[in-house]
Amino acid sequence: MDVRKLPKAELHLHIEGTLEPELMFELARRNKIAMPYADVAEVRAAYAFKDLQSFLDIYYAGAAVLKTDLDFFDLGMAYFTRAAAGGVRHAEIFFDPQTHTRRGVPYRAALEGLSAAMDKARSELGVSSLLILCFLRHLEEADALGTLEEALPFRDRIAGVGLDSSEQGHPPAKFARVFARAKDAGLRLTAHAGEEGPPSYVREALDVLKVERIDHGVRSVEDPGLVKRLAAENIPLTVCPLSNVKLRVFDKLSDHNLRTMLDAGLRVSLHSDDPAYFGGYADDAYHETGRALSLTPAELKTLARNSFLGSWLPEKEKARRVAEVDAF
Repeated sequence: MDVRKLPKAELHLHIEGTLEPELMFELARRNKIAMPYADVAEVRAAYAFKDLQSFLDIYYAGAAVLKTDLDFFDLGMAYFTRAAAGGVRHAEIFFDPQTHTRRGVPYRAALEGLSAAMDKARSELGVSSLLILCFLRHLEEADALGTLEEALPFRDRIAGVGLDSSEQGHPPAKFARVFARAKDAGLRLTAHAGEEGPPSYVREALDVLKVERIDHGVRSVEDPGLVKRLAAENIPLTVCPLSNVKLRVFDKLSDHNLRTMLDAGLRVSLHSDDPAYFGGYADDAYHETGRALSLTPAELKTLARNSFLGSWLPEKEKARRVAEVDAF
């Protein structure tokens, strides 16, 4: 099976994590920002992470080159062009406004630039997309609440909210009020949980934050009762095997528990997370994971089908996309 052509949705994608070193240096030159690396090779050599935090340190440093709406437009179009070539037909994109507003970059710069890229991707590449505002969980909830209030005037451009950054020591319940406020505003809800954090974080995200979807969730298998619940309620889990290996959640791809999750009847799907840093886009995740775990063509199609079923597309559009996967 040519997984590059298999229709798929990307539901776990941090747009700042698509910043390839070449574009990073181009934007640094454009914005007259001094880089802590001599060249592209030195940047790539730094992508040897021992855990989530070591990745986040370089991730936030790289984001410093994003200053204007044109920067965000170029970032978005670079991702959409690559994703479309790998069979992505719909993308639900995380962005981290706190990473930018804390540097003095206006909210509007990210929204204007990304929105323009999303419009162009739809019209020229046939890729639909939604934007998800993520809160940085290592910051205080008050900061997240302020970020949400600042975003609400742009409600028409934001489909939902998420929760990312350092999981350890920052349980979902820390953000109960901001997620309740987002839900009251009519926004969809998702959260990173059960990657480095325990299965209890997945339960908290469901019960306290009231999320519809879990990003990662690989440690859910440690709790048989939770696995049964996730299967019974068809909770989508957006799994990122290449990321999990790069951040040492699993030692190697063949150790990943994706097949265990599939066999348990969980609605798991495959995604790239931060492809510029983790060495692969959505089609690479399908190819490498499929090879390492000996996934059958039918199982790969199930993962693609689940990606659309777990999306926030209208039901009619979901059905159309699922039919494309079935016919592939």
